[in-house]
Amino acid sequence: MILILDDDPDVALAARLALRKLAPVAVRHSPAELMAALDETRPDVLLLDMNFAPGASDGAAGLALLREVVERRDTPAVIVMTAYAEVELAVQALKAGAVDFITKPWANERLLACVQAALARRAPAPAVGELLGDSAAMQSLRAQIAQVGASEASVLILGENGVGKELVARALHRASPRATGPLLAVDMGSLPESLVESELFGHKRGSFTDARESRPGRFVAAAGGTLFLDEIGNLPLAQQAKLLAALERREVTPLGSDKPVPVDVRVLAATNVAEAELFDAKRFRPDLLYRLNTVVLRVPPLRERGAGDIALLLRHYLAQFAKRAAELTPDALARLTAYRWPGNVRELRQACERASLLARGPVFTFADFGLPEVAPTLEQGLDLAQREREAVQAALAQADGNISQAAKLLGVSRAALYRKLDKHGL
Repeated sequence: MILILDDDPDVALAARLALRKLAPVAVRHSPAELMAALDETRPDVLLLDMNFAPGASDGAAGLALLREVVERRDTPAVIVMTAYAEVELAVQALKAGAVDFITKPWANERLLACVQAALARRAPAPAVGELLGDSAAMQSLRAQIAQVGASEASVLILGENGVGKELVARALHRASPRATGPLLAVDMGSLPESLVESELFGHKRGSFTDARESRPGRFVAAAGGTLFLDEIGNLPLAQQAKLLAALERREVTPLGSDKPVPVDVRVLAATNVAEAELFDAKRFRPDLLYRLNTVVLRVPPLRERGAGDIALLLRHYLAQFAKRAAELTPDALARLTAYRWPGNVRELRQACERASLLARGPVFTFADFGLPEVAPTLEQGLDLAQREREAVQAALAQADGNISQAAKLLGVSRAALYRKLDKHGL
């Protein structure tokens, strides 16, 4: 669901018509309607105008609304809409929690790419804004983030789809001296090749068809902060050379201009492309790769993080969506911790949201999650038992041996936990 808030009916209609093929679209015209509309529609993306009074251009009303929105538990991804002259306002909005901005008037292709990227990234961070997990792999990852975050080094984040690469980028930004500056994410995978240069470097009015107004690029908008280039492996080779030049010279030249603009950003990049494939010169320029991978952080897939992390994430997301204690049947816990989770944390989160809607009783069963039913083999049955044992051990360790607390963490009763302890000889 996409929600548009703009007091100009013509602007709102143009946006609705352009976006209606991406998702259902709702429109509101008055700031007084926003909070009720958020409760009613529960949008994934909010397009928020920044000025509502005639002649206003300071964006104060929009910024106030933005701050209200980001404080909500179910915050949508917010894209602010500004005029070109309000670039500083857009930067303020990014600092306040917006994920992106578009300038009016826009090219529909640019609007679609911006909203599509926001929808694609709509597997947000946990409410606490942290990378959850007690496994050795996650503890090591958090230690690396703390160590690298304070530097200005370029970081390449590797990992499968759904593991949380954008969360790592956000954590690096928060740990850096640039934390008070904007963090601007660009999904390179969703950008048409024809828009890459304009998106990154900006353009001057009249530099190409539909360039009705000059527009700053992402490098300029992220000045003083961090630019996160997601899915960098999808960048065409021809555009890779131009990105490399911008990184080496620390300046960009907008389309239609012959005057370079100095930029001050830290660049983080991420990709789900296998590491070995990045060293294929036919796919990725080696000189750009070496410019981006000063430090490489590898985010582990969920299946390698162990039963303890899976159980922790299940409890977190079930409590978030169902708004109650996450109690699972022993069978559900064992099968969910044994499941391979090919879509990683994103798939787990979606499964928890589905379970919160489909569960008929106070205790979640495996069927509530809508995952494939696979008859377990003997080997898989043994694996289920081992995963259950690991989950119990992890809960006991997290609760420092407190049975009542461990039972709550596992979502079972004390009596059920005692039976599991006896079953596994713990």
